Amino acid sequence: MDSTIKSLPEIERNLITTYRRALWAPFTRAVRDFQLIAKGDRIAVGVSGGKDSLLLSKLLQEIQAHGPVRFALTCIAMDPGFSPPNRALLEENCAALGIPVTVFDAGIFGVVDKISREYPCYLCAKMRRGALYRQAQDLGCNKLALAHHFDDAIETTMLNLLYCGTFKTMLPKLKSQHFAGLELIRPLYYVRETDVNRFIRASGITPMRCGCAVAAQKTGSKRREVKELITKLREAIPDVDQHIFNAAQNVDMYGTLGWKTGAERRSFLDDYESRPV
Repeated sequence: MDSTIKSLPEIERNLITTYRRALWAPFTRAVRDFQLIAKGDRIAVGVSGGKDSLLLSKLLQEIQAHGPVRFALTCIAMDPGFSPPNRALLEENCAALGIPVTVFDAGIFGVVDKISREYPCYLCAKMRRGALYRQAQDLGCNKLALAHHFDDAIETTMLNLLYCGTFKTMLPKLKSQHFAGLELIRPLYYVRETDVNRFIRASGITPMRCGCAVAAQKTGSKRREVKELITKLREAIPDVDQHIFNAAQNVDMYGTLGWKTGAERRSFLDDYESRPV
């Protein structure tokens, strides 16, 4: 733990003063715009130990304490097989930030190492989310909050476009297909990663990184490549990240070759004759 860590009252005060415009305002705007929190909700927030989930936990605590909507909040952290130092860092950071986290063991790293050592990240993320869903359901929660932010959303858009040939993005909320009554929400949807980094550094927090020994040996990933690509594009097009984000809510159906809704596929030819000239 960094010896220069700020006091808890100062960290909490900075969230709604110094970082009001960069963090608090976009967080509360996403909650309103996408109707992420309702009266009587029981929300489980997934605390990975990384910078994003630590920030999300604090923001949810603040809006629970001072916001107009009454809801219950439970912070849960899954240990997929962390090394003892990483486990200790997670618990120490949560204690310093006043996050009453419940840690449960899952053993996911060992499973992924056996069956998907070359490409561990996708399977690991899927299994970790399933374990969090199950824990949230067992705790009687109706929502699971994850700390994906603005940059995660636009990177997902570009990953789908460049590597999958589809236009699809990461949504701010969605209903679970496998866990009845559970909804996934992403309250950091408007928050920029650069602002998360600034807040964490200024607070003196040393967050966990991935924690996976297998992934740590990899020199690159498709998501990292896309992140670097967007950084390069920003040099020529300063607002390119916002344009990518906006594109997902400005889709012109008259300007697409085809689209699908669930299993139903449509072509522009289906209603071509009736379209306006």
